[in-house]
Amino acid sequence: MNRVRLYWVLQILGWGSFAFVNVFFASLSEGISMIQAWAFVALAAYYLLSTHAFRHVVKSYEWFKLGIFRLLIQTIVALLSLSVVNVFAQILINIAFGTLNPGQDFRALVIAVNLFVSFLYYAFWFLLYFLFHFLDNYNNSLKYEAKINEIRLNHLKSQLNPHFIFNALNSVRALVDEDPNKAKTAITRISNMLRFSLMMDKKQVIDFADELSTVKDYLALESIRFEERLEVIYQIEDEAYSYKIPPMMLQTIVENAIKHGISNLVKGGLIEIKCREGLNEELYIQVKNSGYLNPKHTKGKREEGGHGLENTKQRLKLLYGEHATFRIFNSGSQFVITEIKIPKQRVTLD
Repeated sequence: MNRVRLYWVLQILGWGSFAFVNVFFASLSEGISMIQAWAFVALAAYYLLSTHAFRHVVKSYEWFKLGIFRLLIQTIVALLSLSVVNVFAQILINIAFGTLNPGQDFRALVIAVNLFVSFLYYAFWFLLYFLFHFLDNYNNSLKYEAKINEIRLNHLKSQLNPHFIFNALNSVRALVDEDPNKAKTAITRISNMLRFSLMMDKKQVIDFADELSTVKDYLALESIRFEERLEVIYQIEDEAYSYKIPPMMLQTIVENAIKHGISNLVKGGLIEIKCREGLNEELYIQVKNSGYLNPKHTKGKREEGGHGLENTKQRLKLLYGEHATFRIFNSGSQFVITEIKIPKQRVTLD
């Protein structure tokens, strides 16, 4: 249901209920004739038309863009004006239906009560309309923000794919002359990884098992190049396989560990991947690699101009907000640890 149709449905139901309640209680107290019942219906119709006219003024002059003080003053003045006109409208309706009682209806107290009740009705209507307007704008803002975030995520993922491809091709290039058979095996693994990358391109999150499988292919590829200089250890709890994670996230962290850790060491080193479930249904991913993180050069050397760790941080923030965490730190002087915490079902984008 669109906004205009919803507005009219609420208007008709609201003021229709007003007429029904008035007729019902009037019939209980002193009885009511058909003419008097139609007079109540006419009054409800006037309320409907007058509030719709008020809405037109509010929208035309963009009242909700005013400052709070000015909006409050204009609203009170408008509600008082509507109430005064409503009192005259009630008199005209009673005259038209022959239900006017001059001795009763023109008393100052009765007019004051009608004025006060009309003001309450209009004020209640305006409050509901203000809430409707606020919630509708808030919902549209959320949709707009989600769309912007989706565009950002797609842009970030598009950065990762060519970066990953270049790293993999560089690994194969080193093997072509040295060991053609190993180069063929490496090309097969690259083919599998690229196929996976293309299949996952439009997904915001994927099964942890699928991501881990790609990481294992990548490390197997790097093991061909590094041979005995690379040691890989996996410590994966069974509970980790029930989670979903952003595609290429673990892959990016492992690539970063290889390029800025293992590759810089003459004797090579260790890549250890640990994944476990926390106490509050969150997944902890920890990648430990040989090397040393120099805080002064972290931004320039390890984040690759936004294609590496900074990319990962942005994706986590867009997907999970404050519910995910990322940190990278030295463990002694020989190892660097990258740790990520991801909630089980808190993805904000679909």
